[in-house]
Amino acid sequence: MSQLSFSDAEGQAKKRKVTRREKFLNQMEELLPWKELERPIARYYSKSLRGRKPYPLSVMMRIHCMQLFYNLSDPAMEDTLYEVQSMRQFAGITIDTVPDETTILNFRHLLEEHNLGEKLFQKINKHLEKKGLSFKEGTIMDASIIAAPSSTRNQSGTRDPEMHQTKKGNQWHFGMKVHVGVDDTLGLIHSLTTTAANVHDLKPSHELLHGKERRVFGDSGYMGIQKREEHRERSVNWFINCRHSKRREYAQTSPFYRLEQVKSHIRSKVEHVFSRIKNQFGYGKVRYRGLHKNTNRLYLLAGFTNLLRVKKWLM
Repeated sequence: MSQLSFSDAEGQAKKRKVTRREKFLNQMEELLPWKELERPIARYYSKSLRGRKPYPLSVMMRIHCMQLFYNLSDPAMEDTLYEVQSMRQFAGITIDTVPDETTILNFRHLLEEHNLGEKLFQKINKHLEKKGLSFKEGTIMDASIIAAPSSTRNQSGTRDPEMHQTKKGNQWHFGMKVHVGVDDTLGLIHSLTTTAANVHDLKPSHELLHGKERRVFGDSGYMGIQKREEHRERSVNWFINCRHSKRREYAQTSPFYRLEQVKSHIRSKVEHVFSRIKNQFGYGKVRYRGLHKNTNRLYLLAGFTNLLRVKKWLM
């Protein structure tokens, strides 16, 4: 299946420069634990073939990952595979064996139907834990808004009912929130959940803590977290930033102001996570209606983010 066609071989022979896309794909080929990721999918994939000649699971898994790397739709993924030889090589196919958009769509629906995004995320984290890259003494919590189309010019004539609007500063946003818990040492995501944009950051905060923390960091949106019923029994040190209005009341040389700076410096690790998901992987705006499909995709993007975060130790 991975044998090069004559056209692919000729193009590869003429090319001299290694492109940034090729460097990135080679990097992800080395970073991702492919066999471990394919294992939870295999039992469902074998039942979905229905008599037709199947593509190997490894091929479809690589195509799905590339679809997430470059934030491509199903038709765009098919077109790109025809156009870009390095992506065909990464998937292990030739130009004569490119799967159509329906096959790509069906594989994505298979992952969504069985909530495999979360399982694959957990597999990646276990892989990192085996490499000694897992720290559980401290957690940083934060949330970020992911925009959704607010227009009603669509087939149903309505907005997505699972998305809502919220005001941040002086600006209104419509969409969803992704809430993450990351360790305060390397900034690796260990917990993730999603809500509508109008849900307060405190509400899903208990889902972001694994229970082994000694310290928890958060911005001013988490003020009063220690008073909530679900957190009263936790024996942790809470390091929650105060509001900017209160911080401005103190001189920059005061101990209180410097403590707030230290909290912000540690908490900044979580911002790198959102930057990777939104900027590198292009997921600043939802691709699907509803929370379920978007959450399934975000779990895998979180796994990719973790791998890239510690690539210098893995490679």
